[in-house]
Amino acid sequence: MSDPYFQTLFAERIGGANYGKGTEIYKFEKIKRAKRRAMADHPERKLIDFGIGENDEMAPESVRARMADEIHRPENRGYADNGILEFNEAAARFMKRWFHVELDPASEVNHCIGSKTALAMLPAAFINPGDVTLMTVPGYPVAGTHTRYYGGEVYGLPLVAENDFLPDLDAIPADIRRRAKLLVLNYPNSPTGRVAPRDFYQRVIDFAHEHRIVVVQDAAHVMLTYEGEPFSFLSVPGAREVGVEVHSLSKGFHMIGWRIGWVCGHERIVRAFADVKDNSDSGQFIAIQKAAIEALGDDSIPRRTCDKYRRRLEKLVAVLRRCGFDCRMPGGTYFLYTPAPRGVQGGPQFASAEEASQYLITEHSICTVPWDDAGAFLRFSVTYEAVDEPAEDALMTETEERLKQVRFDFAT
Repeated sequence: MSDPYFQTLFAERIGGANYGKGTEIYKFEKIKRAKRRAMADHPERKLIDFGIGENDEMAPESVRARMADEIHRPENRGYADNGILEFNEAAARFMKRWFHVELDPASEVNHCIGSKTALAMLPAAFINPGDVTLMTVPGYPVAGTHTRYYGGEVYGLPLVAENDFLPDLDAIPADIRRRAKLLVLNYPNSPTGRVAPRDFYQRVIDFAHEHRIVVVQDAAHVMLTYEGEPFSFLSVPGAREVGVEVHSLSKGFHMIGWRIGWVCGHERIVRAFADVKDNSDSGQFIAIQKAAIEALGDDSIPRRTCDKYRRRLEKLVAVLRRCGFDCRMPGGTYFLYTPAPRGVQGGPQFASAEEASQYLITEHSICTVPWDDAGAFLRFSVTYEAVDEPAEDALMTETEERLKQVRFDFAT
């Protein structure tokens, strides 16, 4: 089949003339294929899926009821543009209640259609060709992808156990520091589960001032914090002078798929984001914003969500430790990040976390997500589907029985 006439017209940012011709398979597509194969080869064996990265239950009934009411109101039918003030006010109240952060709802808060779109749009406000975005790896790649779209470069900051899964800012080369405009952080961190301490944020603020860099802190998992209380970057003195924080109602409020969050912090950065956004979309459906207001006003929702995933993580940590894995309770998120086995005693050896993950899926119908960006690690998510605690316990029992059939080698 010959190429279409426009094959050579594709932008270089997505592959240029070679767009659509690549043969490399994305990591998550490999996982999907392995899952299908495992289910086909072993229909008698239930797939235990620790790879799902989204909440396993619906938004609370009160939120859904508010949505059901609001969709019938004619005043909600129009374009929201940069959002309704009532949502900004609810977000500001939430920030004050939980984090003691005072925000002007009119100028220091702006809604976004989920944190993904915020992270995609913020580089447009800062990145010119040759500029650098500093990003932790492993991590969520969207801000980096859009940095490259604008002709910028991404410099990865490895998150390694030796540095307690915090980036080593002092190791950034001088040339990179000179060209860097953005530092994108994500704490509680996905996938490592690390919670950043206050003194780290203070170092970040000092670093940003010294090198004239804007900080973007992705706080999507902040309400899933198990080490102390949930903590905002903006609560550290000086943080608002150097950046913004991006929040989401997906993780802490079970509003996966609703696509609602907000950007808050320095007024000028929030305004720049809003200007880019205003030329990219027409705002989230007002009924969803009003349902989100309902959620933000009920502190019992994130507390219940946090308790649920803390309970599940504690159970999973106990099971994996009994099976030889070196893991401990994460500080936050619903992810458990643990060194991947190097092989099976008397059996296959794994050159990467991806190989270990593929083995677990195909041979034992246990799905995890591999990360090989900064060492070989597996990410277990506790967002598996289980209707109640007995169902959770049954799944943990089955997991342990399968894993104990294997003598893993964790030697380095």
